[in-house]
Amino acid sequence: MESNRDDRPAVHVEEQVEVIAQVVTAHTSIPGSDGEHRLQEKYGRTTHAMAFYKHQVLDHLNTAMQAFLARQEMMYVGTADAKGNADSAFRCGHAGFVKVLDERTVAYPEYRGNGVMASLGNISENPHVGLLFIDFGEQIGLHINGGARIVENNEFLEFLKDHPAEQAVLGDAVLKDIIESDGGHLERWVMVEVAEAYVQCSKHIPPMQRLDHDIKWGGEDHHPKGGDYFGTAHGQK
Repeated sequence: MESNRDDRPAVHVEEQVEVIAQVVTAHTSIPGSDGEHRLQEKYGRTTHAMAFYKHQVLDHLNTAMQAFLARQEMMYVGTADAKGNADSAFRCGHAGFVKVLDERTVAYPEYRGNGVMASLGNISENPHVGLLFIDFGEQIGLHINGGARIVENNEFLEFLKDHPAEQAVLGDAVLKDIIESDGGHLERWVMVEVAEAYVQCSKHIPPMQRLDHDIKWGGEDHHPKGGDYFGTAHGQK
């Protein structure tokens, strides 16, 4: 006897999607951590998260992302050591200082700094990094998560020989001048293999206008670099 369709138990579409999402999570590699997946389920956000993963998260840099990176002058770098102790750092340079070597690889220069090498030290223990680029003019951002490795400058230049990105890197007039005349301030590079790339939405990103200014390179005067701005060296409380 044919059953009546009205006798079937009612199941909400969102519940169906969440069940499917849980099955996918259990059997398929999807973006994100186990922790975020558990919280998505706990707070009823699995459907939204799955839609974001499907439509916004790539395992490579598409052409729009590559063009975006070519305009950026700063980024934030998140790292952690082998024990999971986290650190965040700020990196900046001329527009396009972060180089796209191919759709799955980016590289950025490491200049002579305060000698602490917190980010590099973490990378030497734990290669997982998170890069965040924010364009305050366009009020949009880009996340890049992946695996990093440290490459000495001479090794990086050797790597570039006959590489498709050689001209893109060495054809950069600003970078070329730094490499040839800065007396060793560009010491090494960090190469990152892209695992995830996705948008940082514009909500709450404050609009800011870029202003040109002179940069004082080198020297031992700490004031242009920020020096003891917070007064720690003088015991300020």
